[in-house]
Amino acid sequence: MPAAPVPRVVLASASPARLATLRSAGLDPAVLVSGVDEDAVARELGEVTPAQLAEALAAAKCAAVAAELGGGRPTLVVGCDSVLELDGAAQGKPADAADALARWQRMRGRSGVLHTGHCVRLLGGVGPAPERRATGSTTVHFADPDDAEIEAYVASGEPLGVAGAFTLDGLGGAYVRGVEGDPHTVVGISVPLLRLLALDLGVVWHRLWSRQQA
Repeated sequence: MPAAPVPRVVLASASPARLATLRSAGLDPAVLVSGVDEDAVARELGEVTPAQLAEALAAAKCAAVAAELGGGRPTLVVGCDSVLELDGAAQGKPADAADALARWQRMRGRSGVLHTGHCVRLLGGVGPAPERRATGSTTVHFADPDDAEIEAYVASGEPLGVAGAFTLDGLGGAYVRGVEGDPHTVVGISVPLLRLLALDLGVVWHRLWSRQQA
């Protein structure tokens, strides 16, 4: 019996960090941005936990891109979204520089939990496309930068485009003392978790490598 065809991978995210992470892991995904209104999804959900919000947003992005692609060629659509939980509340992307500054003044010297929701859908089969969802959560311990350091970091513009107003793999990495859990989750996509979700759909991870290993 011939092996099932290897699906192409489509990342339903505009995040350069997620794309770079998948490429470092051996994949070469296409990118199709979902255009999902995250605020609208959050309003529709109402009262949910930060982890539930992250997973719901990931699922919405995956569904939107899957609908654009339709059936046909076997395709693994990957949707992700990240939310920082601080004091029990979800912290997405800051509204502006003042918001980012205020957040860092609250976060410094403390710890939060970065939740990254994952949703994977396998297109191209018979019947409804199967889907798997999961959320990875990693504790982040922040450093204690002074006001001048926070102002400089916010002025760089980096915190304005990312959940929680920080990165681990960019300028913000200097202001993170450490993490407990999978660091990929903090970057925005957990490769170990994604491997398990794909496997549960019958897709063996190493077959997705763009550079086949000996």
